Amino acid sequence: MTSAEPVRCGWAMHTDIERDYHDTEWGVPLHDDRTLFEFLCLEGAQAGLSWRTILAKRSHYRAAFEQFDIAHCAKLTDARLERLLTDPGIVRNRLKVYSVRDNARAALAAIDEFGSLDAFLWSFVDGEPVVNAWKTMREAPTHTPASDRMSKTLKKRGFRFVGTTICYAMMQATGMVNDHVTDCFRYRQVAAGA
Repeated sequence: MTSAEPVRCGWAMHTDIERDYHDTEWGVPLHDDRTLFEFLCLEGAQAGLSWRTILAKRSHYRAAFEQFDIAHCAKLTDARLERLLTDPGIVRNRLKVYSVRDNARAALAAIDEFGSLDAFLWSFVDGEPVVNAWKTMREAPTHTPASDRMSKTLKKRGFRFVGTTICYAMMQATGMVNDHVTDCFRYRQVAAGA
């Protein structure tokens, strides 16, 4: 990092893909059902791996799962999912690959009940971003009571790969929680809606 570069959260200073994602997406409040579904699936795929690995495979995931179109993913056949297990562009874990279809079906049921996946997921933070004030990323929790509730509810509704840590990571990524550290240049921008 040169002195001309802005201060960022520490995790975002290793590679260009992490910096770009941090600077443009992470923590920005997201209300699009398709993209929320994408993050839910990608955070689940990340379990046990680095987020950098998933970011590097993200465009391939989008192609493999029809841009995470929820209705399309809900109709994926076993044969199609089995073919995806041979695709080196995604994480070839059977449970994770099949979870995309299960999550899509559960998401459609939530949409039927709540009107949108957005309304359902954002209900866990009462529809407003939680703005934290961490000085270092070590202060940020790996889960909260809200992510615990989200995880428990999602599991009851048939979602898979939605443990509380995965839910919290999704909440951070989609702006339900602003966990940029306070000296990060994005902290105030995200809090102000930029």
